[in-house]
Amino acid sequence: MISLLTVVSLALGAAEATEPAAQPVLTLNQALEEAREKNLDLKVARARLDQALLQTRRAWAGYLPTVTVGGSYTRNSAEAVFALPGGGEPITIQPYDQLGAQAEVRQAIIAPTLWPAIRNAGIAQEVSTLNTEYTRREILFGVAQAYFSAASLQEAIRATQFLLEVNQAREKDTQIRFDAGTVTRVALLRAQFDRARAEQDLVRARNSYDSARLALATLLQRESPNFSLQLPEVPEVPAVDPELARKAQEARPDVLAARRNLDLAVGRRTGAWFAYLPNVGFSGVYRVTNAAGFTGQAGTWTLTLNGSWTLWDGGLREVALREESARVAEASALQTQSETRVTQEVATARLDYDNARSNLSKAEEALALARETQRLTEISFKAGVATYLEVADANSALTNAEVSAISERLQTSLAALRLQRAVGLFAADEKD
Repeated sequence: MISLLTVVSLALGAAEATEPAAQPVLTLNQALEEAREKNLDLKVARARLDQALLQTRRAWAGYLPTVTVGGSYTRNSAEAVFALPGGGEPITIQPYDQLGAQAEVRQAIIAPTLWPAIRNAGIAQEVSTLNTEYTRREILFGVAQAYFSAASLQEAIRATQFLLEVNQAREKDTQIRFDAGTVTRVALLRAQFDRARAEQDLVRARNSYDSARLALATLLQRESPNFSLQLPEVPEVPAVDPELARKAQEARPDVLAARRNLDLAVGRRTGAWFAYLPNVGFSGVYRVTNAAGFTGQAGTWTLTLNGSWTLWDGGLREVALREESARVAEASALQTQSETRVTQEVATARLDYDNARSNLSKAEEALALARETQRLTEISFKAGVATYLEVADANSALTNAEVSAISERLQTSLAALRLQRAVGLFAADEKD
């Protein structure tokens, strides 16, 4: 009788001989770094932030001086010349070819609506920065999830590959026994069926892995998923702390953005009140023309101090005030909702993590039992005590236990990531 371990060793040696060259390993840290540099969604978020950071400049532009210059050429149909009585040089009132140039400076002195607008622009920039930070963390969180999923599928392939090699070795051994007349044809058919099913399971596992790896490559803007993965350890999570939810509210950018949004809404309502105040401005104009007129000067200038006060605008200010007051109420509700959601997410994530850790512990215990059962069944089979069906069941149970342990480890890792995200710790120490 040929030893099953010898057949398995030969199968493993043949598989290693035909296995293609190893692909470069992509670690989790490398994947996150590539995402920070190449992910298109993150580039879009940064570009939008660059646009938002110009709001303060735009608001201040209303309080900075405005300088305009202009020139003109006019061809008149007739020339107007005024001759003084008693002689003297005539004065040209309107020449045939009239040239003119003008320079004007305008400066707002008192512009009440600009005061809150400038402050609101600064708050809006803070909100945009916080929203971009939240987007960055969510994108990296998605990359980490995709990495853990693909790495777990890679580990599942190894377990499925092992089962296939065992079934292939078992089929060869059973074929030899059948040819020797020591087993029935039913045993051979069962061995062939187990081998065919293991082959299909391996194809399915590889397809799932390739799909997950392709999704990860897309997030990293790689042209092809030409890499292998390294399953990381289960991420560390914060210790149990009754103040964890409150700390999360202070650390998460989405909550901070909701709070600043409330400040922004209050500032805009203040701006609506300031629209009731008068405006004062200054302007200076310098003109040059070749038609000096009665003054006899080609250049003239004027300085103007002007003021305006809108007493009634048809009720638009009242409408704006009511609208902004409603937005304050909306922003206040959204802030409370955001803080409540974070509290719920932290509690749920903690429960999910504890449950996943418990399931992982049971899965690892079941895997240890399955390995011992498979070892004892193999020994019994060689001694002629156990049947082939018992060996096949033990091998199948071992593979299922390994796949289950890999799955539970994945769920534990994802639960740990979700807990880190819920408390605002995931990717919090990275800077763009």
